[in-house]
Amino acid sequence: MATETKSCLRELEVEIPVEVVERETERVTKQLARVAQLPGFRPGKVPPQIVRRRFWDDIRGEVLHKLVPGALESAVRENNFTVVGEPEIRDLEFEPEKPLRFRASFEVLPEFELKDYKGLEVEPAHIELTDDDLEHELEALREQSATYEPVEGRAAEDADTVMAKLTGVVTDAKEERQPIVLEQATINIGEENTLPAFSDGVRGATVGDERHFSVAYPADYREASLAGRTVAFTAEIKKISRKKLPELNDEFAKQAGEFASLDELRAKLRERLEAAREAREKELTRQRLLEALATLHDFPVPEALIERHLDNRLERRVRGLMAQGLDPRRMDVDWQRLRESGRDAAAQEARLYLLLDRIAAAENIAATDEELAAEIGRMAVGSRQTPEALRARLTKEGRLDSLRGAIRSEKVVDFLLSHARLTAPGRG
Repeated sequence: MATETKSCLRELEVEIPVEVVERETERVTKQLARVAQLPGFRPGKVPPQIVRRRFWDDIRGEVLHKLVPGALESAVRENNFTVVGEPEIRDLEFEPEKPLRFRASFEVLPEFELKDYKGLEVEPAHIELTDDDLEHELEALREQSATYEPVEGRAAEDADTVMAKLTGVVTDAKEERQPIVLEQATINIGEENTLPAFSDGVRGATVGDERHFSVAYPADYREASLAGRTVAFTAEIKKISRKKLPELNDEFAKQAGEFASLDELRAKLRERLEAAREAREKELTRQRLLEALATLHDFPVPEALIERHLDNRLERRVRGLMAQGLDPRRMDVDWQRLRESGRDAAAQEARLYLLLDRIAAAENIAATDEELAAEIGRMAVGSRQTPEALRARLTKEGRLDSLRGAIRSEKVVDFLLSHARLTAPGRG
């Protein structure tokens, strides 16, 4: 008998007939009797009733291992459930010469009706490219070519760069933490990206000074292990320097990329910005489309599927760090907190996964072998591997099917966009 408890959770009461239980119990008992050794009996000659009594726990475990999964699978199939995650078995009743009974709780894929996904109303994203954007890129290039001149005869002030050894202790953590030690920390005094407490802590210092100050990190700080924490720092001032930017002229353009002139550099930067703008507009428009699709459908999402997407998000984060040459195991990060911080996004991803999967089935959309090979080739270029080596690695890691699914999802989004009603700005 099946029972719906809440959302995607289902419960089954399963009973295995006594004759089936006894038949399996007898088979396991005979099998064990052939190898059982008890004092007073020759090997293989121990009576079955004695074997059952002396080795009941072993027999019971083997019978359960054999019968329960099959019985549950049959019950799930009879009820047309698609199980997500591992079922929980409880209230198991198993006594000699009686039916075997148990309850199984599990999550299932939700049943939902696809709304009119053709004709979704979406306002295309529009990003305006301004002269300020171009100047910002030029300034970024100047920053990359900046030189630093030592400061002598005065204390550190705004716009100076201070090199210091930082030792920090988290003062409001319940558990004991290892001190934070940065041998060569760079503090750009007064800059927008520098927390004010750091600037205030070293402003007015000279080389050789030791400064003590506390930093209260904001709750949304990018480093999850420090977000919302207060850290007491000791700074040993090693060096103070002043940044010097190159002049913005034709000579700078030649050094920046062998451009003939500053005008040519500006033109190339504008091309890059235009390409980036178009890509970002496309990405934002697709996000709006998916938001419209999700808003149109209200159905529960299995917790097991959300957990799977949380794992995938964290795995992508770890792979990104490793690609930068960082060892996640050596980082002072509360990984569980970081993982849970993405729960709402993971739930949305899971909902969209189910929707795109259903639409793909309804529209007969699939990723072809040629498309899969092309994507592997593109990824191989970025990872500096041969396509063959990358395919082998993806296969070994069990990620090839996921990649094929991602390609199919992108094709579904393209399909939805081709049927969407694109509105003018201001129409909703």
